Amino acid sequence: FKKNPDELDMHLVYDVSHNIAKIEEHLVDGEMKQLLVHRKGSTRAFPPHHPLIPVDYQFTGQPVLIGGTMGTCSYVLTGTKKGMEETFGSTCHGAGRARSRANARNKLEYQEVLNNLKAKGISIRVASPKLVMEEAPESYKDVTQVVDTCHAAGISKKC
Repeated sequence: FKKNPDELDMHLVYDVSHNIAKIEEHLVDGEMKQLLVHRKGSTRAFPPHHPLIPVDYQFTGQPVLIGGTMGTCSYVLTGTKKGMEETFGSTCHGAGRARSRANARNKLEYQEVLNNLKAKGISIRVASPKLVMEEAPESYKDVTQVVDTCHAAGISKKC
């Protein structure tokens, strides 16, 4: 666009970390304990009224952004009380890989992936062709099934 984010009037809406470790306090066997919570493949999802989430989200719970693939939808979830009790306030941060990166590079065809995306009205620009196969929609689990599972388990809630 040949403009910087300020010139395009782009502003950060929400920022969340995943695949991190944080020191937090959680209830364990009826007692509050200080824990190092390592979230690999997950992200924090605290429930409504939790003191560590911003005031703007106190009534809804912590927003959880679940990015789909280049060819699928994405979701916004919120944290739940049950998730706090059962997972230390953690939930998925995406669908998760269905194929390893190596398997995707070996089994998927670059042009076929591009053609499938184009048929959906999606065009991409990428630095390396191998990234196209690694990040292809078929390299990941079905994000809707993963989100529905988290919602049904009560560890996060679809908005």
